[in-house]
This record gives sequence, C-alpha cells and structure tokens, in this order.
Amino acid sequence: MSKLYLPDIYESPLGERETEHAISGLKDFFQNELSTELNLTRVTAPLFVPANTGLNDNLNGVEKPVSFNVKDLDGRTMEIVQSLAKWKRVKVTDMNLLPGFGIYTDMNAIRPDEELDNTHSLYVDQWDWEMCIDQNDRTVMHLKEVVEKIYRCLKRVEFFIYDRYDKIRPFLPSEIKFLYADDLQRQYPELSPKQREFEVCRKYGAVFIIGIGGKLPDGTIHDGRSPDYDDWITETGDGHRGLNGDLLVWNPILQNAFELSSMGIRVDAESLHTQLEERGCLDREELPFHKRLLSGGLSLTMGGGIGQSRLCMFFLRKAHIGEIQVGIWSDADRIECKKHGINLL
Repeated sequence: MSKLYLPDIYESPLGERETEHAISGLKDFFQNELSTELNLTRVTAPLFVPANTGLNDNLNGVEKPVSFNVKDLDGRTMEIVQSLAKWKRVKVTDMNLLPGFGIYTDMNAIRPDEELDNTHSLYVDQWDWEMCIDQNDRTVMHLKEVVEKIYRCLKRVEFFIYDRYDKIRPFLPSEIKFLYADDLQRQYPELSPKQREFEVCRKYGAVFIIGIGGKLPDGTIHDGRSPDYDDWITETGDGHRGLNGDLLVWNPILQNAFELSSMGIRVDAESLHTQLEERGCLDREELPFHKRLLSGGLSLTMGGGIGQSRLCMFFLRKAHIGEIQVGIWSDADRIECKKHGINLL
C-alpha cells in the first residue's frame, strides 16, 4: 500500500537543472560548516564490512542487510553497511585522536526493508560523524552543546540557500527546543510517538528529543535504537535517562515533523552490557567489536548521522526525496507524483 503524501498545491521553487546545482552547493557548504564547527577531519568510509564482526548497524534488529560472498576470499560473507555507527568508533580510536576532535564521512547504504514514502528510499546517504570525548563529556549538557553547534550549521545553510534563491525564504526558529521522550509520553499519553513529534515540531519549529531507544514510563519506546552504539540507558542527573536523541524540524511542504539527524553519546562498557541484557542479545558480547569495547580498547566517543538527501529536500523545499536522489518507486507512485508536479529523478 502506498504511503505517498501529495500536497494539495505544490510547485518546486527550482527546476531540475537549478536543483542539481543547488544540491552540489548545499552539500559542499554544509560539510565545510560541520567540519569547522565540530573539528572533524574527512575520511574515506567502506561500502561493506565483513559479516559477524559486530561492525554493521543492526538498526532495530529485524532489518536484513544486503550481503554477498567474495569468491577470492574463500567465499567470505560481506554486508553492505546499514550505517557506520560502530565502524566510526573503531576508526577514531585507531587514529588516536584527542578529545574534542573527530571525523566525518559520506555514508552510502542500502536498506531493502525500508518502507518507501516521501522521505524514505532504499538508498540512504548521510554524513556520518564521530568525535572523541573524555569521561567528563558523557553528560546531557555536552550533548546539548553539540546539538546547538549543528543547529547553527543548519541556520547558516538556510541563509546560504536564501542568498542564492530568494524564492526559498528562511523560517527556522533562532533556537532549537530540547525535550525528553519520557516527558512527551506523559504529556501526550494518548498519542503515538510520531503524533507527539508532529505536535511539538508544529509548536516549536525545531526540536531535539532526548532519550531514543530506552523504555518510557508506559513501557514502550519512542523509537528503535540498536543497543550497541547510542547510550539510551544512563541517567542524565535530572530524572531522565538517555544520552542520545533525534533532531527534527517542521516541514511546511509535507505538513509534518521531519527528522534530519540522530546522534548520541556512545555506550561505555557498563551501559553496553546493560543495554544488550535489556534487549536480550548478550550473545553479541562475543563479537570482535563488542569484545574490544568491553575490554576498554575503544575511545569514548559521541557521533551521529545527518541525512544528505533529507537536508537537501528540506532546504530546497521538495515534496519527495526522489526529487533529490535517483531511486526505485512503484509505477503507481510515479504516476501520482507526476500528476501533482513532483518530478522524480
């Protein structure tokens, strides 16, 4: 069943050629801003990693990665990355970076189990970043400081686009609002997590929801998170749990909440064990990545991902991610998009 959303009135502010130029300029500008703001060095990233090493992202634990066997390596199985959440931590550690410095890279993934709609495709492209921190930085206060830096980058992108395409007017609020997932559950107990995001994004314009993956007061979770990278179990010191979150904005084209990034302070040995135990997957402790982390062989880090096509889609006021990247869509969706002025590449 199609999950396509079709705006009542839609006309892209940019033609196809202008869009391609704008995508290139926006990506170059944003990654330079991000690198400068967070002290990040660009590195090259893998498209695939060996299976059974613990390096690939398990997402919610049900998505099956694309895999293949390598003839020249005795048939060894490789997996297309679903994200670089854990690979980056190994990279930062091996580079022996100091706290306050990190890396960023282009992450390209294939997620065949993704439900296709205006904002989701089989192809995922994002800037993945990871930064070394010390023990004193494993706080919600430090998380908020980094989120504010990233939000400043987003505000500068908004001006960058407006300065070149005056039809695309800025509207992001001057500051981002911090909220906790458990508070939202108490405030809107009758609403689903997605409906709560709708309400707060419409109210504030830009929000960062803290505590994604851990249990809420009613025993549910706000959204899924693998237990072996973000720390969603550690107490924050103010009655909440979780050192991670999602950055969302209000999208006026789609009339909905719109996620641009997820990020967090990563697990240490204690929180890794606790989260694996809660999710019933302690067997992962025998994988090479997890063994190294549990033995203290990995740096303390924080990191996240920022959707490249998502960012371009939002700032260029596009109604469908297929206007930014080439993807596979059903014939029915292509026909409906064309009828409504949505030009899928």
